[in-house]
Amino acid sequence: MPRAANSVVARVNGWDGGNNGSHGGWTTAAALEEDSSSVLEAREDEYGGMVVDADRLPSDAAAFARSLPVSLSYWKSLGKKGVWLKLPLDRSEYIPLAVKVTKHLPDVSQYSVAGSSSCCVNVMLLQLDDTSVQEGFRYHHAEESYLMLTYWIPDDEPCLLPANASHQVGVGGFVINDKMEVLVVQEKYAASSLVGAWKLPTGFIHAAEEIFTGAVREVKEEAGIDTEFVELIAFRHAHNVAFQKSDLFFICMLRPLSSDIKIDETEIQAAKWMALAEFMEQPFVQEDHMFRKISDICVRRLRRRYCGLTAHHVVSKFDGGTSTLYYEPESSGDRN
Repeated sequence: MPRAANSVVARVNGWDGGNNGSHGGWTTAAALEEDSSSVLEAREDEYGGMVVDADRLPSDAAAFARSLPVSLSYWKSLGKKGVWLKLPLDRSEYIPLAVKVTKHLPDVSQYSVAGSSSCCVNVMLLQLDDTSVQEGFRYHHAEESYLMLTYWIPDDEPCLLPANASHQVGVGGFVINDKMEVLVVQEKYAASSLVGAWKLPTGFIHAAEEIFTGAVREVKEEAGIDTEFVELIAFRHAHNVAFQKSDLFFICMLRPLSSDIKIDETEIQAAKWMALAEFMEQPFVQEDHMFRKISDICVRRLRRRYCGLTAHHVVSKFDGGTSTLYYEPESSGDRN
């Protein structure tokens, strides 16, 4: 979805072709109280698409059902292509109306709109019968509080709207103390291949959370150990993992700041400090190519035979914000 939407279309409830003289072609809600339909309030994004205002949707399903095809027809007349429709949970009854909206939209430019918007609106409504229903909005993604749908107006052009997020992001914390002991956990709910195995604390990062802060948080939540980030050691990229999504898994080396373990009993069966050699000799590590390689890399880093990546805050004109860039320090003296 576009990262910004700076060009704002006036928020409206109807269109009168620019004849009211005071709103640049748009009329207010009061001017259209008796109109049978209205254009949905929306803003234009930086790519020329329309983003419907989820906070100002019609208050009932009937009004929404009338407004949606009229709005699409108007946006089509302006040459718009992509439409984003966010439906909050309390508007879930609008979903079947959106997915069944007509694909064959009348051209609003062919109608005279002199004097009032109702002429244009009513003629278009006459054309929007059940026989024209072909294909409506498509599901894009969903969160706990809303469903996002999209609509591509042109029939003769391929859809260029970006797809839903394709990856989930996980982190693992390699925490080792001065005694060369690794912090390990046994998960309460684990795959059969991992039952009884001692593994690194792992989990998924939260929305808008940094990779390294996610690793620190997961270790704290699962084992109660405070840590600080040292380096990003390695990452794994896999596909068709959960719900056919791809998966990025980052291994972070962390320095312990405390030693007393306190497990999260809802997720973790047990946790302890384990000698590094004992951890490496576990069958699930030795018999699994990925786990063995990750362990080997961590040991090489401890022996200063491997360079991980440290986190640096940078600012880019590309997105106008601060982000984190991971790269190798310029000199070995920057490492601990």
